[in-house]
Amino acid sequence: MAERVRLLLLGGTGEAAALAARFAGDPRIEAITSLAGRTQAPAAIAGRLRTGGFGGADGLSAYLADEKIDLLIDATHPYAARMPHAAAEACIRRGVPRLRLLRPPWASIDGDRWIGASDMTDVTAKLPGLARRVFLTTGQRDLDVLAPLIDIWFLIRLIEPPVTPLPLALCEIRLARGPFRTKNEISLFRDHRIEALVSKNSGGEATYGKIEAARALGLPVVMVERPAAPTGETVGTIDACLAWLETRIS
Repeated sequence: MAERVRLLLLGGTGEAAALAARFAGDPRIEAITSLAGRTQAPAAIAGRLRTGGFGGADGLSAYLADEKIDLLIDATHPYAARMPHAAAEACIRRGVPRLRLLRPPWASIDGDRWIGASDMTDVTAKLPGLARRVFLTTGQRDLDVLAPLIDIWFLIRLIEPPVTPLPLALCEIRLARGPFRTKNEISLFRDHRIEALVSKNSGGEATYGKIEAARALGLPVVMVERPAAPTGETVGTIDACLAWLETRIS
């Protein structure tokens, strides 16, 4: 490898931002953080930043070669469905070592009323008869499949306002960025008379308060399962990620 390791960090999570800050202070590493660009005003990222897609595995493979990337760390969101697979394929083509940093999912405990859903279409099938007022925290994508649920009112929490009107008959948008405290989430549920929560199993602490709030109030949670991940080395913590990196740059 070169004297300074050239590392591509696929970001979009708090863990990725923390890694970028660590790399910015390490003279052994020249890191580039890549963001998909879906968020108009992302949190500040230390070091070099690129925004936008690569064009699938072909485009990413070409980028790895053009930028002479030595290592790739995939710290994308647990629900990033395409990029992890594109990264896996591109790294195999170029012989670039790849690590996935994937925070562990939440696990249900006593008092939880979880209902599994494979995707948003499955959510649409499970909500009728379950609740009339729903707290939806899955983001803006794939909401069109919920459009037929014209008798259900949705409280939708987003980081940024939608570019186009949401395709839902009855809804209210709440703009907020985590972390969210449990006591505040309980108040939010009560103030809006929420009867059920729809959530992705993102893991981590920043948004776990809504899960604790639903448990405290005895409400059902429709939990959308994570997409299938590509095979390859995976760790669940920043410390484990840094340990992997040390074995390759020491």
